[in-house]
Amino acid sequence: MARQVKRAFRYRFYPTGEQAAELSRTFGCVRLVYNKALEERTRAWYSEQRRISYVQSSATLTEWKKTPELGFLCEVSSVPLQQALRHLQTAFTNFFARRAKYPRFKAKKKTRGSTEYTRSAFRWRDGELTLARMSDPLDIVWSRPLPVGSEPSMVTVSCDSAGRWFCSILCEDMIARLDPVSQVVGVDAGVTSLVTLSTGEKVTNPRYERRDRERLAKAQNDLSRKAKGSKNRDKARRNVARIYARIVDRRRDHLHKLSTRLVRENQTVVIEDLNVAGMVRNHSLARAISDAAWRDLRTMLEYKADWYGRELIVIDRWFPSSRLCSQCGTSTEKMPLDVREWRCDCGAVHDRDVNAARNVLAAGLAVSACGAGVRPQREPSRTGQSATKQETRPATVGIPCL
Repeated sequence: MARQVKRAFRYRFYPTGEQAAELSRTFGCVRLVYNKALEERTRAWYSEQRRISYVQSSATLTEWKKTPELGFLCEVSSVPLQQALRHLQTAFTNFFARRAKYPRFKAKKKTRGSTEYTRSAFRWRDGELTLARMSDPLDIVWSRPLPVGSEPSMVTVSCDSAGRWFCSILCEDMIARLDPVSQVVGVDAGVTSLVTLSTGEKVTNPRYERRDRERLAKAQNDLSRKAKGSKNRDKARRNVARIYARIVDRRRDHLHKLSTRLVRENQTVVIEDLNVAGMVRNHSLARAISDAAWRDLRTMLEYKADWYGRELIVIDRWFPSSRLCSQCGTSTEKMPLDVREWRCDCGAVHDRDVNAARNVLAAGLAVSACGAGVRPQREPSRTGQSATKQETRPATVGIPCL
């Protein structure tokens, strides 16, 4: 059984000088329109207690184009500018629904940017992609073919800090569901081992950032010695960006292979809901945790499990997976990080990570079978409220003052 999904295919391309200049102008105009629209919406709320809709922002954009100061907005395609307003509207919708923080201004960075072209702003003909305001198609490196018979519905063009150009082509794709299997697995994330499976297998953490740390430090030292605004400084900055890009690309490739393997081999995958943002505040482990990229792995598992008909269970972050004995269920009071192997009172000797993975699996299967929660009962806090209660924030929290 196959399922139709919208899927983005990312390719690298090499623009001509004219195409690069046109895209750079578009990036700047998109950033300007987004920031001015955000500023107007914030000012209208504080001064008049009035909300501005997307339709009103679009009408204001038309007025901006008629002014001498912003007349240059007419020199680029109007579609990316409208898309910027739509993204701003989505950001405000998520904010008022308490799904995100207040929208932030786009930084004025000349080294990177992105923009979107809908179907009316590009031409797809005979396997060639031509964007609006351009006469020649993009020189795309087709590293993999698009789905047969698919028509792109949106194209996102971006340039990273290393100066590499990418286009992400969104189109419909048919993904075949995998055949059901009987295997289930619990996954415990770590630093020494990237993940430990309930089967006892440990996947080594490649530590790509640490591998290139010496090379990166040398490049950053070279950058610090270059005069600001000079061409040599720009070359040194690009060198640093290339090293970072190499680290990110290798890490992403490894996580894709690992997540695909877990989804293909197991019908149910159980993971923990880790508070990565809080864990990186530990300055001793922040660099290693960031290099492990646990959040990226979870994201990949989520959409791949949905694609291929697998089940992904996420248990509560407060579940004491490391302190529970997987044999008798006894919980120890403390389990410092330096304790990697311990013995339970029942006589069982546990590897910390393997034991945690087995407990994660058991908790996830309990949730799947009967819907039971795995959040431990804790004492009420000093404020008298339950420790499991989550406070909601007012809708105005986080709004910047003008």
